[in-house]
Amino acid sequence: MMYLKKALWSEGIKSGKGDSDSDLDSDVDVDVDVAVTELVNSLHDQRLYREITLSLQTGLRDARAEFSFLRLRALRSLLNFLRSLSHSHSTIHIFNITQSIPHFQLVPVLFHHSLKQTLDHYNHNTRLGDMSHIFGVEPIKLTTPPTDAELALALRVLEGCCLLNPNSAALAHQHKAIQVLMNILSTRGVLEQGACLDALISLMVDSPSNQMDFEECNGIMEVADLIRDKQVDENLRLKCGEFLLLLIGHVNGRDKPPLATIHEDIRRLLGEKSASLIWAASQFGSTLDPEQRLTALQIQARRVLESLDLY
Repeated sequence: MMYLKKALWSEGIKSGKGDSDSDLDSDVDVDVDVAVTELVNSLHDQRLYREITLSLQTGLRDARAEFSFLRLRALRSLLNFLRSLSHSHSTIHIFNITQSIPHFQLVPVLFHHSLKQTLDHYNHNTRLGDMSHIFGVEPIKLTTPPTDAELALALRVLEGCCLLNPNSAALAHQHKAIQVLMNILSTRGVLEQGACLDALISLMVDSPSNQMDFEECNGIMEVADLIRDKQVDENLRLKCGEFLLLLIGHVNGRDKPPLATIHEDIRRLLGEKSASLIWAASQFGSTLDPEQRLTALQIQARRVLESLDLY
């Protein structure tokens, strides 16, 4: 998979404005400089588009593979690719353009392959006594189920898609994303559960349809059950605290569905003390830089956990 690098021919290009203090510069020279700069910028955008589409084609091809190790390799490359896009507004813009083209869309591939519940289907089609493939014209097609690592990486890629491209959340809704993720949250291990909580937040930001699905799935109750259970891994409980803080902060001030009753739900499930702490702490960080916000979020999540021990 290709990674985005600066073109060699773009080095040394001037801004396109002549030196107003120089008597040697003419209007023609300025016009030429502007034309050259526009040409270089156009070539730069075309190069970025080609590299982005080629990276997507390569990653999506292997993300559709029948074997988990190939899908895992593709997801790892796609996640690194999305991270490289996030450093530039121009690359994010081009990525958003590609995600309006079905051939390049990441979300459907994630839900058709890595996030698809293939284990039961796999066991059903390969169970002892099923001889239909012997008498059929087509050979049986085996698809290995996703491993824990593949599932966690797919959730990270989904999170990245939704953060970079808001339309991906709406596309994920068509694939019943919230229902799929809530099933993962209640049945899988700590690695997948942590990635699942982060992906849920990215899915619900400014997406009433996904928020409504979360409410219908009793999502708050599922998260509350995890954070109250002292047998659950402490890091996962902290992640649940961060999830509640982010969710409350996002819906703050909204008195209309969906999630209109979220404050009352948390008070009922976690108690008045914890609910009040979450409500107050969710207002943090508006003037902090990203690193400071993350640190503040982790500190407040720890306080939420401590308040539960007192409840």
